Amino acid sequence: MTTSRTKNEDEFVNLNKSIKRAVINFKPPEQMTVSEWADKYRRLSPENSAEAGPWRTSRTPYLKEIMDAFTDPKVHRIAVAASSQVGKTEMEMNMISYMIDIDPGPAMFVLPTVDNGKDMAKRRIAPMIRDTRPLRKKIAVSKSRDSDNTMLKKSYPGGMLTITGSNSPASLASVPCRYVFGDERDRWAKDAGGEGDPWGLVEARTITFYNYKMVEVSTPTVKGYSAIEKSFGRGTQEYWCVQCPHCGEYNFIEFDHIRYEAHRIGEGKEKHYVVDSVDYACPACGCKSGEQEIKKQPKKWIAKNPEAYKNGIRSFWINAFSSPWMPWKKIVLEFLEAQGDPQKMKTVYNTLFGQLWEEQGEAIDEDELMGRREEYDAELPDGVLCLTCGVDTQDDRLEYEVVGYGMNRENWGIEKGYIMGKPLEADVWERLDGIIDRVWKFKDGKDLKVSITFVDSGGHYTQEVYENCRRRLMKRVFAIKGRGGEGVPYIGPPGRAKIVKDGVVVGTTPLYIIGVDAGKERIYSGLKRENEGTHRYHFPKNEGKGYDSNFFNGLLSETMVSKITAKGVVWAWKKLDGHNRNEALDCRNYANAAYRALNPNLEKIFQRLHDIKPQKQMKKVYRRQPQRKAVQDEW
Repeated sequence: MTTSRTKNEDEFVNLNKSIKRAVINFKPPEQMTVSEWADKYRRLSPENSAEAGPWRTSRTPYLKEIMDAFTDPKVHRIAVAASSQVGKTEMEMNMISYMIDIDPGPAMFVLPTVDNGKDMAKRRIAPMIRDTRPLRKKIAVSKSRDSDNTMLKKSYPGGMLTITGSNSPASLASVPCRYVFGDERDRWAKDAGGEGDPWGLVEARTITFYNYKMVEVSTPTVKGYSAIEKSFGRGTQEYWCVQCPHCGEYNFIEFDHIRYEAHRIGEGKEKHYVVDSVDYACPACGCKSGEQEIKKQPKKWIAKNPEAYKNGIRSFWINAFSSPWMPWKKIVLEFLEAQGDPQKMKTVYNTLFGQLWEEQGEAIDEDELMGRREEYDAELPDGVLCLTCGVDTQDDRLEYEVVGYGMNRENWGIEKGYIMGKPLEADVWERLDGIIDRVWKFKDGKDLKVSITFVDSGGHYTQEVYENCRRRLMKRVFAIKGRGGEGVPYIGPPGRAKIVKDGVVVGTTPLYIIGVDAGKERIYSGLKRENEGTHRYHFPKNEGKGYDSNFFNGLLSETMVSKITAKGVVWAWKKLDGHNRNEALDCRNYANAAYRALNPNLEKIFQRLHDIKPQKQMKKVYRRQPQRKAVQDEW
């Protein structure tokens, strides 16, 4: 016998189905850590990763502890100082993804600028949402007309992710926020449009949440001014340490522990190297191990300030030596090719070594430097292979210094002097000719002349300098103009300067632009290495050569100082109190720049001076020795 269900029975069945669907949709989130979630769900997008596909925490084991700290209810603040190529951006993406899917709330992702935020949203976040299934289900495709889901706002059940810049006070000081992710903190604005410290503004937005999380991530920059340095110091101060295969001690790998052999290839102005070998020397036992051996060794985080955990603050420090994507030979190569360029060296220290950069200011006490003077036994000491001249132009005189250069970047002050008279007077330039054309003698009777001269054109007699330099081009006398500021290269190819008389252009002359700040850094760094066997600075004690207390007072007349602006920390050179004149520093700077522009073949000059027949060039091998800090002192 067939029976049919009543209407009430059908309604009951439908109600059960609806309840079942509702229960499924509102089931409690999975209990898992960020690393577990990432291993299960996260997919790396092909446009952002060389290893597209499923995320594997095992690939970057140092990130596991950092990510899982995000799910620790006792931890409210996480600070990560990290070099490039260690996966720190993907780590942030994993935290944000976990938050959206498992434990949602109002969140803010703050980058240095709004433009940085737009770029991050387009290049990183949008592909991540597209390729990661749980996110794709919860965040709709961005629509310009949908205020809840745009490029910089991602709405999801339980909250919204706002992407902005540290330079946007309106975004930083509006609605409450449970989660804050601060990317590249050291590049943030110091003042958000006059509203105060950006980090303080976003921090104030979290006070209504007992379970707030604040994550700071940045490449470290300048010691004493780095935001991530300060945040790291307040936390547990954990370093990713490797166990030595010889003694069993755990140590954080730093560049000071790296030993390498390399040789230079090619000739000319550009320096290129081949790195032959790289090893790690354990600071505990001194035994050396290869890269692959070290990367297979056990590793762990070791905290120097574990008590900070009680305050809910964990902090981590990691560098490129632990990265699976950065071979050690490449790190050493970047270091070698940055030699002589302080700006490039800063980048290497920050982005690869993961080290704070210490700016160099005043090099040494002037009395101590005077005490290093030597008695030359001739006009030119043995070792000098090339002479240049740097000329500073004043309203009533020309000041000059003749400098000698030799192997291993060793240099000698030869003569510092001045020529009185206005630079518009022909006699002044004729007396400069006497310096340039002079034959300078060695003890054995051999001699050298000045190979190249750089003359400052930045004073009140610019056109006169241009005209007189053009007349002396056959003597390699060139006009230069100094330009300060960070990032200005020390020297590049010359341009052309117009020579104007009575409003009419009568010709042109070569004009070199000199990055004077970069040059001063080289000088001061070189002076600090005075006691080492190479790179030495020599000064004569001989009477009448001009190397008296006034010279050293002028040579050490400036220091690098910093000031905080809306754009961050700005460094500039400033005259020191008690040092009224800086011509000695300028003359040496111009002479060094002239040598850099000339780029002489010192080996050939050495062979000519010593009557040596050319032989097959031997391979030059560079061996890194233990040192506290690399110094940028090339010409």
